Amino acid sequence: MFTAWTDPALLVRWWGPKGFTNTFHRFELKSEGMWEFTMHGPNAVDFNNTCVFKRIEPPTYLEFDHLKEMHFYKAMVNFTEVEGGTRVDWGMRFNTAMEMAPIRTFIERANEENMDKLESLCTGAS
Repeated sequence: MFTAWTDPALLVRWWGPKGFTNTFHRFELKSEGMWEFTMHGPNAVDFNNTCVFKRIEPPTYLEFDHLKEMHFYKAMVNFTEVEGGTRVDWGMRFNTAMEMAPIRTFIERANEENMDKLESLCTGAS
């Protein structure tokens, strides 16, 4: 599971909500490494994204800061081996509750769709 989050050839296949695709421009998996990509929405709108990797502790932890285009947050992802697979705990920390408020409903739904795409990739479902 850690590899699905850190191998750009796999990550590009599932990252983003339903209907979104990605073009990765730079993916430097190291502390302070850049991850720059464009998310292509189903309505033909592009969203440029820049992230900076902060902590990489294979195979149990990944942390990055999402800097732009739409909003800043810190992503913290824990991977725990459990019977039958891997548990993924993905948290997002915004600077303030007010900063998160306008996108809370969207981001919760979008992240569920994101994880559904990851599950499909891992199980071989289409």
